[in-house]
Amino acid sequence: MKRRTGQDKSITANWRPATLAVRGGTARSEWGETSEALFLTSGYAYDCAEDAAARFAGEQQGMTYSRLQNPTVEMLEKRIALLEGAEACRATATGMAAMTAALLCQLSQGDHVVAAKAAFGSCRWLTDTLFPRFGIEVTTIHAHDTDAWEKAVRPNTKVFFFETPANPTMDLVDLEAVCGIAKKHGITSVVDNAFATPSLQRPMDYGADVVAYSATKMMDGQGRVLAGAICGTEKFITETLLPFHRNTGPTLSPFNAWVVLKGLETLDLRIRRQSESALKVATFLEGRLPKVLYPGLASHPQHALAAKQMVAAGPIFSIYTGGGRKEAHGLLNGLNLIDISNNIGDSRSLMTHPASTTHYGMAAEARLEVGITEDMLRLNVGLEDVDDLIEDLDRALTGIGL
Repeated sequence: MKRRTGQDKSITANWRPATLAVRGGTARSEWGETSEALFLTSGYAYDCAEDAAARFAGEQQGMTYSRLQNPTVEMLEKRIALLEGAEACRATATGMAAMTAALLCQLSQGDHVVAAKAAFGSCRWLTDTLFPRFGIEVTTIHAHDTDAWEKAVRPNTKVFFFETPANPTMDLVDLEAVCGIAKKHGITSVVDNAFATPSLQRPMDYGADVVAYSATKMMDGQGRVLAGAICGTEKFITETLLPFHRNTGPTLSPFNAWVVLKGLETLDLRIRRQSESALKVATFLEGRLPKVLYPGLASHPQHALAAKQMVAAGPIFSIYTGGGRKEAHGLLNGLNLIDISNNIGDSRSLMTHPASTTHYGMAAEARLEVGITEDMLRLNVGLEDVDDLIEDLDRALTGIGL
């Protein structure tokens, strides 16, 4: 009797997201295991020399080398693609490997990129430092200004690149409008969706061409491994991305893929609970601090847009103490429960000072231009009891006179 698996499209087509997160992409060996198998192998053997030749020629299905294919990694890729509503997905070793590959695989000397000013520090390093080194022109804009995207288009513009929500300013991009502009001009839109994940936001539903992830964050969700993913059409993944991926080797390890598969099983439960807690914590902090940036609050300038394109606002937001670095560091040092850490998406609550950690590599002027000031802190709300988190923040705020 044929075993039903999460790779049978005739079955998965009728599954809803929560089911896909648990079973999507799963393939079973002859042993019939219920949990995904972990294939720790770098290479594969062939029954005959002709089979090896046929696989390398693309004439026979099967694995050749784990830099290209691995059964465990393939299950993760299929699951993420199903959750995203994408035709295909390639997994990478880290989130930055995903961002770098998703962009460089389609760019050449003389091309032009329009990118958001508000972005993760390493993404700004790509656009500000790496791309110009290879003759790729970049224009950075305030991504929440939809008109700015249209104005920045040139005849040689090949890619729009942005995060929504942005790290750490929580700026939102109108996905439908900006991706529409890209399509009108034949430009590929690449969206970093790590803050939201497909559980809260699916950019392809609004016209995005490519969606990239740091799966290290919410997809793993427990601070255990590094991973990334790139979703797109079958044509983009196989014809544009795969040659770059094959020959540069930003490959995800099978073990890390297996861990992220386990994380995806609880993604929807975790991110919704963390979003609920984040709203409660943000509401508390809004009464104590001069500024709180969280799209789930009515005070956020793009609250209506968040409600339109996101199921919930996610577990991450930023706050401003109103002072400087000394006051911000004082708040961090006064915490007993919340960890000082630059990671996000963890089941543990974490807080960091972006100007001196995640965005330290950005020029001071560039940080100030997007609102990353010395009194800004970014908070990832975890799965702890929300009242314990509020009490910890209350104590730390009192300790610095706020």
